[in-house]
Amino acid sequence: MKQSIAHIALVVREYDEAIDFYVNKLRFELVEDTYQPEQDKRWVVVRPQGDGTTSLLLARASTPHQETFIGNQAGGRVFLFLRTDDFQRDYAAMIEQGIKFVREPKRAPYGIVAVFEDLYGSLWDLVQFTDDRD
Repeated sequence: MKQSIAHIALVVREYDEAIDFYVNKLRFELVEDTYQPEQDKRWVVVRPQGDGTTSLLLARASTPHQETFIGNQAGGRVFLFLRTDDFQRDYAAMIEQGIKFVREPKRAPYGIVAVFEDLYGSLWDLVQFTDDRD
């Protein structure tokens, strides 16, 4: 059997502000932005540049209940892990873009890691693995 995760839904407040953050600040590529008139929503997919196949589906909150989860989908824990092949390059670029880091870079047994917030406050690891982890 061969399986993989295609998309991870990330609840956002507005499509365009989320696209701006992920594409212009994190330098992700916009894979698709298609209006779905039958549901009055957009299918917006972004992904990091590189050879990865997992992407984010930017899903606009459509109910007050869903809005309560914007920026807190993991209950305050690190939610997503952005792997890089050059930690210093990407860390410097993110600082230049005004990305807020809540934990400074540190060396760990598995590599170099720092924690940053996305535009809604969800926590991410920026990590360069130095062992055989995926």
